[in-house]
Amino acid sequence: MSDQDPLLSAKDLSIHFKLRGGGLFSTQTLKAVEAVNLDIPKGSFFGLVGESGSGKTTLGRAFLKALTITRGEVQYDDGEVEYDLRNLSKENLRDYRKRAQLIFQDPYAALSPRMTVRDIIAEPLEVMGLTSSRQETDERVREIAARCRLNLEHLRRFPHAFSGGQRQRISIARALVSNPRFVVADESVAALDVSIQADILNLLKELQRDMGLTYLFISHDLSVVAHICDHVAVMYLGRLVETAPTRDLFAAPRHPYTKALLSAIPSLDPDNRGNNQKLEGEIPSPTNPPPGCKFHTRCPYAIDICKQKEPELQHSGIEHDVACHRWEELAEAE
Repeated sequence: MSDQDPLLSAKDLSIHFKLRGGGLFSTQTLKAVEAVNLDIPKGSFFGLVGESGSGKTTLGRAFLKALTITRGEVQYDDGEVEYDLRNLSKENLRDYRKRAQLIFQDPYAALSPRMTVRDIIAEPLEVMGLTSSRQETDERVREIAARCRLNLEHLRRFPHAFSGGQRQRISIARALVSNPRFVVADESVAALDVSIQADILNLLKELQRDMGLTYLFISHDLSVVAHICDHVAVMYLGRLVETAPTRDLFAAPRHPYTKALLSAIPSLDPDNRGNNQKLEGEIPSPTNPPPGCKFHTRCPYAIDICKQKEPELQHSGIEHDVACHRWEELAEAE
């Protein structure tokens, strides 16, 4: 990965869920995340992409210590504290909640309609006991509101009085009021118009620069990822299939799944139309994944070894890793 020190480092991370099966006492295991190894560098805008059902949100919530880790470990080190997320005491977990926050996807469902904007933003401070007086709380709320382009008049209103973009700025202010180091943005612009998306993305980038934030930006929209992220990891059926700096990934994708995702980005060039690599079929069920490479059921380049052996992430360049048995062969053929 990067030469920068990682803020979060996952090793062999797996998240499994037990589901009730067809019988009265039978159960199934849903392998939402399986054997993920990933470093998120400090100060990076790290993108995580893949189709719905690929495990992106589950991985993000595991980094927030919102889910139980089945196997593996996640190490957090921001220079002030070091935590093993699998073995956090109650006191350390309380501290970690201040340092790691989430920006929700839907700005309409994420805000209580019965609370003013001031109370919504102040709630984390009050719950975590980060301020000692109402005056101190109000000062911190006004400070973060101004950073997120909200004025004093906005703080007196209720969420129904705002547009989607304004509500998302409120959600961002609530996430950042505890002064976190790490922020998971889970499809945080997917519900917004394109013009509003650009405004929110620019705000996130500005806040990253001013507050020294590290983002995990979860998205299915590669055009957005190309604009905002400096590193990208591609996920398929609970596993990472490719990781690289954004420029390298878009210039020279190695995995067939990544190529298919990139080819799905609409192009205004009429010469490029019709040359896209189509992604056939549906993503398999994580309760019954195929053997070998999980992508082989939809891959036009699959051969026998792909159906039998799971590929491991291999170095294909500086900071560029890919999990494909045939990536070198396919790269030479291009």
